[in-house]
Amino acid sequence: MGVAIRTAGGDDRERVVRLLDEAFQDDPVSSWVFPGEEYRRTTHHRLMAAFTDATLAEGRVDLAEDGSACALWMSVPADDPGHGDEGNGSDEFAELRRAVDPDNERVELIGRLTAGIHPQGRAHEYLWMIGVAPGRQGEGLGTALIGTVLDRCDREGRPAYLEASSERSARLYRRLGFEPVGEPLRLPDGPLMYPLWREPRTSGPRD
Repeated sequence: MGVAIRTAGGDDRERVVRLLDEAFQDDPVSSWVFPGEEYRRTTHHRLMAAFTDATLAEGRVDLAEDGSACALWMSVPADDPGHGDEGNGSDEFAELRRAVDPDNERVELIGRLTAGIHPQGRAHEYLWMIGVAPGRQGEGLGTALIGTVLDRCDREGRPAYLEASSERSARLYRRLGFEPVGEPLRLPDGPLMYPLWREPRTSGPRD
């Protein structure tokens, strides 16, 4: 499907935060980080705002022109010491917890756990999050949004990586050429996350 996509800027921040907040309210991982509907409704947007701010500063946010979907991408260099690895002297996950929800250790833990399984050694594009407005899901917006970056990855010979938050989304990503890398990550007393890696395609169309 034809989807007009542009790179979001600072003026789009609130739109992106609102979109991610709505898209992930019922997500298994968000429900684990913020258990309880009322708690999640009043707090979840702070984490989405932190992710949006980090991506606007250091990565790229692709936004459907009509505001129906967005994707948060980071370009990870080959010499990155483990995407957020606490061993580099930084304590960004503790800082994130203090900024978002100081009494919620899961805000910090989710960052540490996903950083711990992030592949190292090869430059790649990292799909941090992709959100589609609840009323627009199932229309192929997410696939169209991701496809623009995957096409570029194929042209440049660059891999891509993500963590799927459900079996259903993992199956969708596999249709785009992603494959499991390592074992699924089981959150303590929570759901599984599925790390997926995609090698660039050198010939032939995407499915």
